[in-house]
Amino acid sequence: MAKQSGLGDYIAVDDSGGSARDISNDISSYTIDTPQNLLEATGIDKSATERIVGLNDGTVTLNGYFDSASNKWHDVFKTRTGTRTVTIAIGGNSSSNPKLEMEMLVSDTTTERGDDGMINATATLLLQSGTTPAWTTV
Repeated sequence: MAKQSGLGDYIAVDDSGGSARDISNDISSYTIDTPQNLLEATGIDKSATERIVGLNDGTVTLNGYFDSASNKWHDVFKTRTGTRTVTIAIGGNSSSNPKLEMEMLVSDTTTERGDDGMINATATLLLQSGTTPAWTTV
């Protein structure tokens, strides 16, 4: 796969009823974090730290614009309960683009009015399913 930009990315998040909603137009930036826990397992026979692989995790932070239109930002995040499928496709939701899909819980949401009058919103979602996040393709 070649280098590519983030232009045309696709982001869908389930609303509280479990219906996937394309909120790409409401997103200004996002962060995907898929850390891997490293466990220290150093024996007394070593003179440097020894580590083994532990649990994997996933966090998605979405930054965007408050949108109260039907099935957009506000509808998706106004109720925080329930498991949400988060789908992110780099370059768009079309054939052979990289895609990450995770079952997540909404950790928190923030709505902030700037001094310029813009209402910005942030949502943080954390891995729920215990399944290691894995990239596939659309």
